[in-house]
Amino acid sequence: MQNTKSLAAILVLMFGASTISSCQKKKVTEKDAIEYTYINEGSEKAPNGDFLLYNLEITTASDSVIYSTIDQPFPGYLMANDSLTPQNGMDEIFLSLKKGDSINFQSTAKIIFNGNQPEFLKEDDIVKVKLGAFDVKTDSAMQVFYQEVMMAEQMKSAERAKTLVVEEGKTIEAYAAEKGLNVQKTDNGLYYVIEEEGSGEAITPGTTMYVNYAGYLLDGTLFDTSWPEIAKANNIFNEGRPYEPLPVNVGMGQVIPGWDEGLLLLKKGSKAKFLIPSPLAYGEAGAGALIPANSILVFDVEVTDVQK
Repeated sequence: MQNTKSLAAILVLMFGASTISSCQKKKVTEKDAIEYTYINEGSEKAPNGDFLLYNLEITTASDSVIYSTIDQPFPGYLMANDSLTPQNGMDEIFLSLKKGDSINFQSTAKIIFNGNQPEFLKEDDIVKVKLGAFDVKTDSAMQVFYQEVMMAEQMKSAERAKTLVVEEGKTIEAYAAEKGLNVQKTDNGLYYVIEEEGSGEAITPGTTMYVNYAGYLLDGTLFDTSWPEIAKANNIFNEGRPYEPLPVNVGMGQVIPGWDEGLLLLKKGSKAKFLIPSPLAYGEAGAGALIPANSILVFDVEVTDVQK
């Protein structure tokens, strides 16, 4: 596998440097008449089927960043294919890229985004683009590179999660104290209160548990429930959905980690409250519009039945 360049080298390619002497070569696309300037011009054209890696920054006319690959785990990339026909000026620029190219240009938001600009931009707003192509990889090298980047990102995410569990644990403990909750805590960071003990055998992974629930954000906002009366009281009742206990094959990764761990502490008839730090819930991704990233969740749960 080819080694990727350092971030410093990528930034030089992307933005240029005052110490680099450049002829500032200019070109104009046939479609859309985008004038673009070479800060540096590369020479290595990616062979068909290989991947060209690039970094991209798009800003407003006042240099507010709209989009950038620099702070993302994976750069932009495209597969070289000489048979592709450019449909617009942006296509012309990207399909002609060579390793080592560093290009600056600007045009209207309509042209840069092909009519799909963000809502805060008007079609005729000026948008600036900085584009730097820094590597060429074969298909196999690209797969290895992708796996390495994703593994590194997973490790970073795991480290961030460890920190969040501790930080959010303090928030949960303060919340519990304010609400007068006598919480217990697992080694993984789940906080829980068993409000009513159930009966029967201890639950083992693979057991199907039927669970009624109500899920809240820490500020008390209800985002989902299986109890119709709670849904109606919070104005989220949906006539089209069934309100009934949720079957969970517990301990098998079918639900968020906080539920998987918490349900194993319960029995048939148990009632409990789970206070779940975000890494044991929906983490950095969140879940739709109702659960933002890094949300601590509170669940009231009741186990109505158990089937082994």
